[in-house]
Amino acid sequence: MTVYVIDDHPLMRDALTMLVHRVKPGLKIIPIHKLNVVESTVEKNGAPELFCLDLQLPDTLGMSGVQVLKSKFPDVPLAVVTSASASEFEARCLEVGANAFIEKSNSPTQIIAALRSLLISEEEEAAAEESATPAGPTKLSKRQKQLILMLDQGLSNREIAEKLDISEHTVKVHFWRLFRRLGVNSRTQALHFARTNGWLGI
Repeated sequence: MTVYVIDDHPLMRDALTMLVHRVKPGLKIIPIHKLNVVESTVEKNGAPELFCLDLQLPDTLGMSGVQVLKSKFPDVPLAVVTSASASEFEARCLEVGANAFIEKSNSPTQIIAALRSLLISEEEEAAAEESATPAGPTKLSKRQKQLILMLDQGLSNREIAEKLDISEHTVKVHFWRLFRRLGVNSRTQALHFARTNGWLGI
């Protein structure tokens, strides 16, 4: 599996490559400088595990790049990594299919945490889904167990982000994966599920 870093700035591509390697050492990472060569590059280098996409490229601008990638690779996680502000673009990017929104101004720790939520959690979920046993604490990632405990403490997304030293958006991604794992749609439902199944001692 391969990660494709789509950014027209060589320094940014190199920086993201180093951060992805810190999440999963040895992972194959292919840099791409514009959108219209993505398909041919994927054909040559293998199936994508993740796309990291800048919003400003020589051949695309704004959300159009997200829409193009998600139309061609709908099942591949996509992280927007941009200098644009989250307040202006995050909601719109998520609406058109992005799985994460990462500001380039974030600290390396926050960027790594956001990338890990897309690269590592996906593997853990796949392993859990292969099991025929019902969902249980042993089938949750360490982060998902932490989230359940923090839900029980009544912490907000911002408070959880501060405690875990990750961005608030990464917290939202973790919750999205947790809800999908449990088959629920909200924090209240997730907490009810945890209480019903006696998980609050995990």
